[in-house]
Amino acid sequence: MKTILSLCLLFLLSSSVISCKDSGSSTVTRFNVKMTDAPGNYDALYLSLKEVQVLTSEGRRNLEVKSDPFDILRFRMGKDTLIAAEDISSGELQEIRLVLNETGNAIVVDGETHELKTPSGQSSGIKIKVNDELVGGIAYTLTLDFDAAKSVVHTGNGKYILKPVIRAIPRAVSGALTGTVSPVASNPKVYAITGLDTVGAVADANGRFFFPGISEGNYKVNIEPVSPFKPLTIENVEVTKSSVKDLGIIIITPL
Repeated sequence: MKTILSLCLLFLLSSSVISCKDSGSSTVTRFNVKMTDAPGNYDALYLSLKEVQVLTSEGRRNLEVKSDPFDILRFRMGKDTLIAAEDISSGELQEIRLVLNETGNAIVVDGETHELKTPSGQSSGIKIKVNDELVGGIAYTLTLDFDAAKSVVHTGNGKYILKPVIRAIPRAVSGALTGTVSPVASNPKVYAITGLDTVGAVADANGRFFFPGISEGNYKVNIEPVSPFKPLTIENVEVTKSSVKDLGIIIITPL
């Protein structure tokens, strides 16, 4: 850990953004949940979320909500709001549940505010089925498209019930890069460079390095072993979203 911290301090250049990551593979996924809206003919529609439950093949994880009650109608035409973001275990994503607070959910119609009742939103949560794979080391965003026009039921006696119609839009927002340097005795430091951005890692005891959650793009990979081995540069390494680019076994030669 001291070596990694020292490496970060050494390469904090003004022209580069550098972050050091542990080497090896990852079994966690950075998971972001956002909400956007399909327009509804109301003045405002306030949602008060208590928590977001994520169900995967590895079990259930309750995510802390990062927003206060918000007007979902403000987030339309390409706008969205972040409601939760945490690292969770990788695996098959199966279901999202939005649990609402008992108070704070309301709709404004013609300037008048009405409480919104949700039959199951405060107990078992609003269930949204999802079928996607969370790959270790790949950042992932799930956008929940809330259809305001179809989600609110006017009972006819001045009351409004919230029966959410929500479409889940999953997408990976990053890639990952890995490889193994041989021989292990070269004890290399590895840098992935794209434009002015540099990310550094230290190979583990088996010579393996891993860069999780890096942006899609073309990278130059610099491998800097200890003497008496030669440095090596690998050009044009393409990292794409939702996949792990594996450079395989990289042979370092003596000086």
